[in-house]
Amino acid sequence: MVARFTKVYCKVETLSLHVVSFCVQRLTVLDTLLCGAFAGAVAKTVIAPLDRTKIIFQGKSISLEEHEAFRLIYCTYMQDGFLSLWRGNSATMVRVIPYAAIQFCSHDQYKGILGRYYGFQGKALPPFPRFLAGSLAGTTAVMLTYPLDMVRARMAVTPRQMYSNIMHVFVRITQEEGIKTLYRGFCPTILGVIPYSGITFFTYETLKKLHAERTRRSQPYSYERLVFGACAGLIGQSASYLLDMVCRRMQTARVTGQQYGSVLGTMKTIVVQEGGVRGLYKGLSMNWIKGPIAVGVCFDLMHNLLHKMHQLGYFTH
Repeated sequence: MVARFTKVYCKVETLSLHVVSFCVQRLTVLDTLLCGAFAGAVAKTVIAPLDRTKIIFQGKSISLEEHEAFRLIYCTYMQDGFLSLWRGNSATMVRVIPYAAIQFCSHDQYKGILGRYYGFQGKALPPFPRFLAGSLAGTTAVMLTYPLDMVRARMAVTPRQMYSNIMHVFVRITQEEGIKTLYRGFCPTILGVIPYSGITFFTYETLKKLHAERTRRSQPYSYERLVFGACAGLIGQSASYLLDMVCRRMQTARVTGQQYGSVLGTMKTIVVQEGGVRGLYKGLSMNWIKGPIAVGVCFDLMHNLLHKMHQLGYFTH
């Protein structure tokens, strides 16, 4: 049956960064977008308190011990209540739903294009195209959703009285700082997402491939997918964390009273005021907790969701 959207041959596992599919089928672009959006939203909501704490740490110019992160979470809970730990999560959802949807869908499209170009259509891609497909997918998603990331960062580091809701952030930034401010920190974000998305997709698919070769099982168990996703998230976020730090400083400079110009200038200021490794990698340990959880949950949820929808016959053929 000819569907309304362009059909693409793919494996359901590929949609959740799996190399070997449990069932080859045709999925519409809309199916991919919806499943990716749902998986990303759930994963980000799970780690929202840790994500907010990490952003607060990144925006501080003073030296902070990592164990103070949990003290900050506790104090926030005691002062403002349990739901305050999810402040800014609405902005995260507005961003992550289109971001995850675009990333999963574009990754599938790029894999198909690169597979045809390199002569691996319907097969697992070799290492470099595998990395390239992930990098292109992440770059595409960031380019289309970056202002929402700026809004999320502002809401995470400011009190409720400063910004009441998402639209209020957009209006105040545009009126007081100019529309260009919505794209402040865009360059380090793009530079960071290339290794992050590329390494994350590459690591996950490589682990899946090695697992299939060693165990002779086409699909890993659920706990194995979580471990593969956790490893991918840990390596990918560690590799790109420095640029993520620079991006957050540039995004929150106005509300924290700091002045940051270029990417290199921001890095130099951080190193001079706070030290090299200690300043540029502040909050990394928090990322080591939240990153693997988010990636692992997202990958496994994506797999289970697609598998369930397939069983119920929701995919159009």
